[in-house]
Amino acid sequence: MQRRSFLAASAAALAAPSVLAQGGKLTPIKFTLDFRINGQTSPFFLAQTKGYYKDEGRDVTIDTGAGSVASITRIASGVYQMGLGDISSLVEFNAQNPGTPMVQAVYQYYNRAPFVIIGRKDRGVTGDFKSLQGKKVAAAAVESTRRAWPMVARKQGMRSDAFQWQTTDFSARDNVMVRGDVDAATYFHDSAISLFARMKPEELSVLKYADADVNLYGNAVLASSNLIAQNPKLVAAFLRATNRAIVETFANPAPSIAAMRQREPILDEKIELERWGVTAQYVGAADTRGHGLGDIKKLMLEQQVDEVADVFGLKVKPAADAIFNTSMLPARSERMILKA
Repeated sequence: MQRRSFLAASAAALAAPSVLAQGGKLTPIKFTLDFRINGQTSPFFLAQTKGYYKDEGRDVTIDTGAGSVASITRIASGVYQMGLGDISSLVEFNAQNPGTPMVQAVYQYYNRAPFVIIGRKDRGVTGDFKSLQGKKVAAAAVESTRRAWPMVARKQGMRSDAFQWQTTDFSARDNVMVRGDVDAATYFHDSAISLFARMKPEELSVLKYADADVNLYGNAVLASSNLIAQNPKLVAAFLRATNRAIVETFANPAPSIAAMRQREPILDEKIELERWGVTAQYVGAADTRGHGLGDIKKLMLEQQVDEVADVFGLKVKPAADAIFNTSMLPARSERMILKA
């Protein structure tokens, strides 16, 4: 009860300044990324740099993250009001914290989860998932691509233990692939740009979970449920500004990469443009041509909840409406992708 009271108080505190924003004061929002800063999330920095958040009366702080689970718990605790995190992880969190949800998704960023296993062709890994049988696959101890593997195994008629996992830190994954310590490794597809810089693409096979008919929503913009209840206009304003930047990034990604590099100047512009090119395939997946960016198909989300509950062994199955709240999305006409 104390925790929920704290969250309600945090949301109420945020709600009050939003009224003052009309008089020139900006409402603060603390936003946590799921991981480090790079081209994957460059539109958020475009919105910040070009003043789109300020245009909406919001003073947004963007911090790096430590994974989807950390993003969700940061928001649930009230330390952050909004963030970026994986839908499957949110399903698990809400199942472990039954009752009124503490965190909900409000804008679907990755319309398809960019989960892939990348294998070395010289080790016999082809475009067929069955070629992974008997191989050694590197992955972090707890990460979404690894945890979702049993869903692919089912679709492919394979055993979930068809290959051997080699637990490897994220930072060492490229190294073990280049050295040949493993035959393959799990990645977010856009995170593999660093590997592509060290190995020729023709030396590698990219096995996409989406190609195995595993249709999973990936990272979404998340918000505290108490914030949603207390101040939905604040959330809607954040989404309008962010969506505006995402649409502009599809039309021309260069300004977004430039904005991101103001925060992380050490990053290489060419590499991050390549990274966004991969990210865009998943943010602007086929579904978005119908319902626009940020939205979902409820049936697909329900199927994902079923899959996650089964594979993760959840005792409680959250309702899709408890996972995703679409009521604050910008108008569909504003969420259509504009090509350059």
